[in-house]
Amino acid sequence: MNAIEVKGLRKTYRGDEAVRGIDLVVRRGEVFALLGPNGAGKTTTVEILEGHRRRSGGEVRVLDADPATAGRAWRARIGVVLQDADDAAELTVAEMVRHVAGFYPDPRPVAEVIDLVGLTEKRGSRIRSLSGGQRRRVDVALGIVGRPELLFLDEPTTGFDPAARRQFWELIRALAGEGTTILLTTHYLEEAEALADRLAVLSGGLVVAEGTPATLGGRATAGAVVRWRADGVTRTEHVADPTELIRKLVAEDADLTTLTVTRPTLEDTYLDLIGAKR
Repeated sequence: MNAIEVKGLRKTYRGDEAVRGIDLVVRRGEVFALLGPNGAGKTTTVEILEGHRRRSGGEVRVLDADPATAGRAWRARIGVVLQDADDAAELTVAEMVRHVAGFYPDPRPVAEVIDLVGLTEKRGSRIRSLSGGQRRRVDVALGIVGRPELLFLDEPTTGFDPAARRQFWELIRALAGEGTTILLTTHYLEEAEALADRLAVLSGGLVVAEGTPATLGGRATAGAVVRWRADGVTRTEHVADPTELIRKLVAEDADLTTLTVTRPTLEDTYLDLIGAKR
């Protein structure tokens, strides 16, 4: 039931290890996010999974095939949205989507794809006339037109404004609801938390943490910081479970309107995992 299985993946460039022994499993039908700073090995890993780059070592199975040797029929089962995809600037949006649809045995209808990515009003516009965010939507359209079983999304919402980003999230949720497996790389932690069933953090070519957004790096069991005001002074306590402290404050008739309880955010956890200063 796994879409992707990776064991001991390594990639070396001129003696330097970009990927240093990654183990990874992505289940069929889930949205899996791959996080990490620039140079962590994300792009290299994804390119190996897509069959666009040879690995130096390890085992890789994607949709029950080795991407290094898989043929055309396997490629028709995956969709790829690249971070910096080239485009045919003189074609219209509809012409470009129709052209790429011709490479697949059972593509989605062109009009449906264009509507899904929110470009219906631009279907007759030349790609060179589109904004950066609109061109990004064309990239997404090309990635989903073949009805992929597995969709690779590399920084898909770069250049999107907040409203467009949330509209795109609804598209991802709809595709996941249809059973599409999605591997997402993103620098937007809010995006990973909103979309991913599970995620992994890469740093220095290694997986340093893996789990759900709620449990990554021990978030679910991390202590809480409780703050409140009493006698004009802000009080702060670090506790494993705030329940008992809150009961005590209630019994003392404390002013709970000033009470706040905070736990580490996904961003806090991520920055700790990659060793970034805050």
